[in-house]
Amino acid sequence: MRKLLFFSLCVICLAACHSNEKSPELSNKDIAKVVDEMTELMIHDVTNPPLAARFFAYANLAGYEVVVQNDSNCVSMKGILNDYPEIVKPSVPGKYSYQLSAILATIATAKKMQPSGSLLEKYEQSFLDSCKKVGFSDDVVQNSKLYAQQISKQILKYAKADKYNKISNYPRYTPLNKEGSWYPTPPGYFAPVEPYFNTIRPFALDSCSQFKPAPPVPFSKDKKSAFYKLMLDNYVVGGAGLTPEHRAIAAFWDCNPFALKSDGHLLTGMKKISPGAHWMGIAGIACQQSKFNFSKTYQVYTMVAAGLTDSFISCWDEKFRSNRIRPETAIRTYIDPKWKPLLQTPPFPEYLSGHSCASSTSSVILTHYFGDNYHYTDNVEEKYGLPSRKFTSFKNAAEEAALSRYWGGIHFMDAIENGMTTGFGVGELLISKLKAKQQS
Repeated sequence: MRKLLFFSLCVICLAACHSNEKSPELSNKDIAKVVDEMTELMIHDVTNPPLAARFFAYANLAGYEVVVQNDSNCVSMKGILNDYPEIVKPSVPGKYSYQLSAILATIATAKKMQPSGSLLEKYEQSFLDSCKKVGFSDDVVQNSKLYAQQISKQILKYAKADKYNKISNYPRYTPLNKEGSWYPTPPGYFAPVEPYFNTIRPFALDSCSQFKPAPPVPFSKDKKSAFYKLMLDNYVVGGAGLTPEHRAIAAFWDCNPFALKSDGHLLTGMKKISPGAHWMGIAGIACQQSKFNFSKTYQVYTMVAAGLTDSFISCWDEKFRSNRIRPETAIRTYIDPKWKPLLQTPPFPEYLSGHSCASSTSSVILTHYFGDNYHYTDNVEEKYGLPSRKFTSFKNAAEEAALSRYWGGIHFMDAIENGMTTGFGVGELLISKLKAKQQS
């Protein structure tokens, strides 16, 4: 009888030891790798900047929701993001790793949302194989995946309700046939990108026009007009006025997924990331440099991505309202038919500058987490052949990114300055809502 009791106690102790056994820890680098994989897929799909931000936002939101349910130090996005639902915590048959579930929830959401999402299957399998090699049991992997899938389904339902899927039902946008309005530019003559992006539900904005900017300088052919002066400024700076440093900065922040290289009669696409992908990369650099833990890193990525999406919604709302002509079209029509900007003109109206908006929003959010005067080296695009650059603050980087559009010849100065104002407003709104939730 005593032997039986002793044996039973041993079994109970072994079971208890097994149930308390911890899985290996994942790090912010594991999150960064998934973001990088999403970026590569966006390059493959030539994903436009606003849509790229939306993909980043929902995918990272899925991962962050897993974190929120398992780490009491993190606050839910309910009450911060518009119409955010109560996400039900999944029930799984055994032990799971919430960190592994978070990564898998991000991957699962990206697989469903990105056009070529099925290509992430290979990365997911490779990631899971590596997890098993470092000590994750088959049961933990399976349960973590079940947890992730249930969270992803709920986030995808939230994503579907933002009405982006309704855009395909709208009539095809036709450029206005009047002087001073935007028109497709060479070499691709692409149709306008996302003319109805302002119809989707924003994450934190009350409406797409909450940060509506001052109207642009009105178009005029009068050589004494303010608009003609804007054209002349771009014309001069875009020629002999460009210094080697200006050229380097313009190339560094180009971030144009639609860029084409002309080789005689052949046009080939150039491998470039979107502005949002660049700033998501900067977020990853800061998280790793400051040794942020797994949970806080997920919050940073999620906030930056949500801010980027709202910034593009605000910007695109104005772009297709003012519908202003691009410098390339205006200068070649009214000043010099042979003039070409340093950078290729993106396929959408000029005012506001999207990069100015997105960069300013990102700088506000990252400054909240890492502080002013944060020194870092941006090597996000080294893999695409661009050298790294050093910055003394996120605001410093945002200002340089904004001015790069002027030196690149694709924006007038008022679009840059007012774009930054709008972007700062969007970022400050999102951070104010986060702070209010943390203090409640």
